[in-house]
Amino acid sequence: MSIKEIQDEIIDEFSIFDDWDERFQYVIDLGKNLPLIDEKFKTDENTIKGCQSKVWLNGEKTEGKIVFTADSDAIITKGIIAILIRVFSNQKPADILEANTDFIDEIGLKSHLSPTRANGLVSMIKQIKMYALAYQSQN
Repeated sequence: MSIKEIQDEIIDEFSIFDDWDERFQYVIDLGKNLPLIDEKFKTDENTIKGCQSKVWLNGEKTEGKIVFTADSDAIITKGIIAILIRVFSNQKPADILEANTDFIDEIGLKSHLSPTRANGLVSMIKQIKMYALAYQSQN
């Protein structure tokens, strides 16, 4: 499935909910279902800088695609990274680098986050793109 198709799927899922309490509950549920990162990757090197809470992100290239795993010590943040991993994991580095993140505005997520969480969201996307850039340059 392409990045755009996954983003459209997420937009459709969020459109089901009438208010932001329901949407935040959905984000929390997504975080609860996030496959856990291996403990050996919970290092300072894998910590996303700029996040209010602790967020660990690891990306490994397998068969030309990057597989991301992550975790956070905050449930909302865990849900946010779960959404991003759903979109960008198992994608080619070039596709990740070319992808836009307009779907975040379309579902209204960024506008409903505190400024520090919104900054953290930007930092998460930046880190995902940095992995893609690093793996793309290895070709």
